[in-house]
Amino acid sequence: MLNRVWPVFFLLAFASCIWQAIMGHPEVLASAVEACFKTAKTSVEIALGLTGVLCFWLGLFQIAEKSGLTDRLAWVLAPLFRRLMPEVPAGHPAIGSVTMNMAANMLGLDNAATPLGLKAMKDLQSLNPHPDTATNAQVLFLVLNTSSITLIPVSVFVYRAQLGAPDPASVFLPILLATSVGTMTGLMAVAWVQKLKLWDRVVFAYLAAFLVMMAGMVSLVIGLPPEALGQRSSLIGNLAIFGIIVLFLLAGWRKQVPLYDSFIVGAKQGFEVAVNLIPFLVAMLVAIAMFRASGILDVLLGGLASGFAWMGLNTEFVPALPTAIMKSFSGSGARAMMIETMQTYGVDSFPARVAAIVQGSSETTFYVLAVYFGSVGIRHERQALACGLLADLASVIAAIAVAYWFFY
Repeated sequence: MLNRVWPVFFLLAFASCIWQAIMGHPEVLASAVEACFKTAKTSVEIALGLTGVLCFWLGLFQIAEKSGLTDRLAWVLAPLFRRLMPEVPAGHPAIGSVTMNMAANMLGLDNAATPLGLKAMKDLQSLNPHPDTATNAQVLFLVLNTSSITLIPVSVFVYRAQLGAPDPASVFLPILLATSVGTMTGLMAVAWVQKLKLWDRVVFAYLAAFLVMMAGMVSLVIGLPPEALGQRSSLIGNLAIFGIIVLFLLAGWRKQVPLYDSFIVGAKQGFEVAVNLIPFLVAMLVAIAMFRASGILDVLLGGLASGFAWMGLNTEFVPALPTAIMKSFSGSGARAMMIETMQTYGVDSFPARVAAIVQGSSETTFYVLAVYFGSVGIRHERQALACGLLADLASVIAAIAVAYWFFY
């Protein structure tokens, strides 16, 4: 997808600059070229600036894996997936790999989540009577994977901190609420299509516990004036982050994990991850910067704003829509859109906060579908794409609504 989308940014920017030069505004060409070189330098600075935080969190995640926290969370989730995937026999390894992947996603263990997800898809494929067509279990797994709740949206916090946000965790609760809406929408959509029995007492118990947890989160902020919502979210987010750090360390200590050595092993990956980000950031940020400098992005956003204004809606969220649109196609593209929005409008501006919430609450549906289904040779995804995109749409709408609630 990006092989088609990426060059379009440059081609449209070039055409716009040539047209404006012909119309008597040759300075646009100079602005576009300047944006190219300036943004390329900024991209490298952003990536290298992430190294320290990435080292710290990857080190902690290594301790979490070694301590068995992922295994414990998978054990808690296993009864739920045995009911949501009735065609998977009891005791089949697919249930274990599915729950391990979900647990890794919830804990933000990206490096562990992807290989576990590929293994889960392979295990589910072993039960597939039609190898080129997704089974009900594979459809449900993919939709939950693309919309799964991330309890620790570290990457969003990291980028906000790198770009100067005084309180990077202020978007924690809005992200949790928005991603919960996306996950529940995806689950309900698949359940409706597959006629799953969500009123099974075990499934209902899990859903009720989830709703109680979310109601508890909402109760902490309900009734607060707008200026206090962000502060309360910040308090909850910072407390959650500090608590998770302590939890990881205590779990490792209880299991007699060599904490310092394990942390170092994980932290060594931080520099590699940061350096590997550089080509992706340079490619996308330069393309978007030239696209904006040419004036096309502003024209498109202005058109969208006019449409929403005609509908009687507040339009301050519109600059965050490029992140929302790109998110379903490309994680790196959406990340670049989010960063560009933060740089253009300010890291704590309303559009930047909406973009951050969108980035933390939705997933790259097309990419995950291509990788997971492609790894086992599935060509007919059935309702997986439609349900996944519906979950994405729900999380974006929820992200915008929650942002107005908390920050407007």
